[in-house]
This record gives sequence, C-alpha cells and structure tokens, in this order.
Amino acid sequence: MSLYDYRSSAELSRLDPPFYALIMAAMRQADTSNMAKLKAAWPDVYAEMEFRYNAPGGMTPAELDKDRERRELERMNERADQGEKYVDE
Repeated sequence: MSLYDYRSSAELSRLDPPFYALIMAAMRQADTSNMAKLKAAWPDVYAEMEFRYNAPGGMTPAELDKDRERRELERMNERADQGEKYVDE
C-alpha cells in the first residue's frame, strides 16, 4: 500500500458509499490473487455482483418488472397531463 492508496481511500470515504459498493468496486479492480481473497471473504457479494454483471441493466427480474411498471405509469401520467384519455388495451 502507498500514501496514494491511503489518500484515495480517504477520498472515497468522504463520498460515503455503501459498504458493499466498496467491496464490489474492489472486486472489479482486483488482480487474480486479491480477487480470490475477496471472493473467499464475501462469496455472496461476489455471486450477486457476477449475476448483476450479466443481467440487463444490472437488475434482477423483480427489479426489471418494477422498472417497467414505473415507466408505464410515467407514460400514463404524461398522457394524462396532455389531456389524453387512458384506454385499457
């Protein structure tokens, strides 16, 4: 570790990211040896990060459904604001 590493960690800490976000960020940056250590220490975090890496938008199926519903409601509200009537298709 270097002074640069230490100061970078202080800068990251000031941003106040969630703990698991830091762990996942470390996994993204890790070399093979450090990845093995991180994976052994946090196997569930690694599994979720790997799943989300391969998922559309990093979202689970439930999150995708919720996002679709949110976007549909936004479209309906925009139409209502423009005076259109909602027609159930």
